[in-house]
Amino acid sequence: MLDLLPDLFDDYSEQLQLAEPLFNDYGGKSIFSGEIITVSCFNDNSKVKELVATDGSGKVMVVDGKASVIRALLGDMLAEKAVANGWQGIVINGCIRDAGTIATLALGVKALGCNPIKTEKLGIGEVNVTVEFAGLTFIPGQFIYGDANGLAISEKKLMLK
Repeated sequence: MLDLLPDLFDDYSEQLQLAEPLFNDYGGKSIFSGEIITVSCFNDNSKVKELVATDGSGKVMVVDGKASVIRALLGDMLAEKAVANGWQGIVINGCIRDAGTIATLALGVKALGCNPIKTEKLGIGEVNVTVEFAGLTFIPGQFIYGDANGLAISEKKLMLK
């Protein structure tokens, strides 16, 4: 399967909300979906680092970096750890770095752009709080779907018919 969202919208248009088309694809996994786990942070990826070290089976991390392009919230080492722990994808309202390496990993990654500068680790940020960006409200426990066509969310897990 090369596309997910068109089929989901054909079957479940009333149950899906589409994100504004702000994101670039960086991961080696072009189609991903899972339960939303959120992070809210600003130029500090401490909480992202903590979460990628946990079991991400069936989950997608949604990171609200407040659209900052000053520092990268995800790099190759954290992305590799996410893959090792079963995360399906990471969506970042901000930047990544190590884009060449991340493109080789079995992880869906969408972000606004790239910046080679890492963050400081100050332990600042919140996990599993409601975040808003790209015209959507991301609530922990809801579901997210991503492919080359964009991102969409639903309250309940949807399966292709």
